[in-house]
Amino acid sequence: MDFVPNYMNSTTIGLLSLILFCLFLYNPFKYFQGKEAPTVAGAWPILGHLPLLRGPNTPHRTLAALAEQYGPIFTIKLGSKKALVINNWEIAKECFTTNDMVVSSRPRLVAIELMGYNHAMFGFAPYGPYWRELRKITTLEILTPRRVEQLQHVRVSELQSSIKELYNLWCSKKGESGYASVELKQWLSHLTYNMVLRMVVGKRFFGCENVKDEKAQRCVRAVEEFMRLVGVFAVGDAIPWLRWFDFGGHEKAMKETAKDLDSVLGEELEEHRQKKKKDLGEKVDEFQDFMDVMISILDGRTIDGVGADTMIKSTVLVRICLNYTFSFARNSLQYCFIFQCCNLGLVSVN
Repeated sequence: MDFVPNYMNSTTIGLLSLILFCLFLYNPFKYFQGKEAPTVAGAWPILGHLPLLRGPNTPHRTLAALAEQYGPIFTIKLGSKKALVINNWEIAKECFTTNDMVVSSRPRLVAIELMGYNHAMFGFAPYGPYWRELRKITTLEILTPRRVEQLQHVRVSELQSSIKELYNLWCSKKGESGYASVELKQWLSHLTYNMVLRMVVGKRFFGCENVKDEKAQRCVRAVEEFMRLVGVFAVGDAIPWLRWFDFGGHEKAMKETAKDLDSVLGEELEEHRQKKKKDLGEKVDEFQDFMDVMISILDGRTIDGVGADTMIKSTVLVRICLNYTFSFARNSLQYCFIFQCCNLGLVSVN
């Protein structure tokens, strides 16, 4: 009497086992899964494809050659980190429109951790509540067309002051030929720094009377070292467990630069706060520099565990570096400056 139920149980178990085996073997759901990008062959066990990028060709030429072999999208291993390489504008557009949430964050670099107040710098901070809130504040309150228009007189006045100083130098050093030798590279560098620092902290560091000012030189060295170290390859970015070796001494240099930058920015922040207390209750000019605006908006606030001082100093540092980079990238400013000097007869262009 029990033969039929036992037979049915054995048949059911057998059919289920056969179905599960077929599903495991063929996996029909794989057709509904996303196709992964091909991975470049030849990765080393620990270093990944880093030796490949160190070859005789520059990295962008190496990646271009890999794109011809593997297609417009492929992956490589930078140490223990996996990187997706895109060499097609349509795929890049899809990444930053349809799948923008996936690529909205930024990698946690050693340089930004040590010199960027532990990833508190706007533009380098990872995607999250802190980045979204700081982005809203900067785009709506700080980096607006009205703020840029308010600072137009700073750029104009600095350019006029530099031309006037150059004219005075020409008057004092001109020879019988009527010309004076001037190192325009240094002059343009000082002009750029004066423009940037007046817009950001409200003061100019360079002039005829204080070119050798220790604080100005310390600020310039720290900013230039920061920009250099951000582009340096740190072993800890690719292979975290080798970070404590500090090959090349980059992390030591980053810590020293971070200390110098924090010292300069801390002094300026304290000066602005003291000035704000003195001006309390008095009539204040409409013009406010970048740090004044940041203090008015962020002082006393904490966003996602980051204090006001850290947010102000990190955001001011980003503004200084961006303005400095863009100012040097604007060849039109240099041409305009030299053209004005030519009109005044200060320089001769053959």
